[in-house]
Amino acid sequence: MNEIPSIQWFPGHMTKTRRMMEKCLPLVDAVVEVIDARVPMSSRNPEINTLVEGKPRIVILNKCDAADEKITQSWVEYFRREGICAVPADCRTGRGLNRFVPAVRETLAPLIEKYAAKGMSGRVLHLMVVGIPNVGKSSFINRMAGQKKAKVEDRPGVTREKQWVMVDNDIELLDMPGVLWPKFEDMAVGEKLAFTGAVKDDVVDTELLACRLLLKLRDIYPEGLRERYKIKLETPEEDEMTESGESMGCLSGYELLMRVGKARGMLISGGEINTERAAITVLDEFRSGKLGRITLEAPADFA
Repeated sequence: MNEIPSIQWFPGHMTKTRRMMEKCLPLVDAVVEVIDARVPMSSRNPEINTLVEGKPRIVILNKCDAADEKITQSWVEYFRREGICAVPADCRTGRGLNRFVPAVRETLAPLIEKYAAKGMSGRVLHLMVVGIPNVGKSSFINRMAGQKKAKVEDRPGVTREKQWVMVDNDIELLDMPGVLWPKFEDMAVGEKLAFTGAVKDDVVDTELLACRLLLKLRDIYPEGLRERYKIKLETPEEDEMTESGESMGCLSGYELLMRVGKARGMLISGGEINTERAAITVLDEFRSGKLGRITLEAPADFA
């Protein structure tokens, strides 16, 4: 159960969203791209770059409270080198969003100065908010607006229609439905989006997905797994070798899932381990940040 699953999900309404974006782009001054700080590159729709080409961009690194702080800062620097202002934030609590309006004014300073020179100081700035499903666009807009304007649910594909929301005296946001792309060329991208819940669980094999996640976490955040589930990540015959500082033994993802289920007492009739329940637990606890602050990709991975 260690192969990368094939994950594809492109509901019909997402084609409509893409056309809607193309139609609305001439109406906006800049684009706000909300991405997941745990998988910043995988949570960026590659078609967005083509669709919004030429428009100033601001990136919101959402869910930074669940991401590795040092790696998040490296992503801020990465985007700065790309000429994009990035704002780490937790859109559910509002943490970090006080830097959004200053980032808008910094990014659109030339346009604001142009308006002022024409005697149009205070003219409303229009920004389009884009991002893949379940990345936190609606939570971002609601926090900025100070009230519940956009529908928020913890499942992908909720926002279906565009809507304008005033968030400051001279800043208005256009909320667009989340949009994935037709095909994940890199299966690892689809896998990471499934880890975070951007792809609906009912189109993936949750046990296989949890096995893959456990393998990844074992490699990059082993202590988080040990601490949360009180399990060993090595085979018995390799315990001494591991304690002496050598590399860990290689359990399969399914063996790790079995250990999680056993440690949590997830048993069914006959004493067998309920791996389905264990898988759901692992995915839920990763997504809610209970496994610690985890980032699954860094700028160095794309150098």
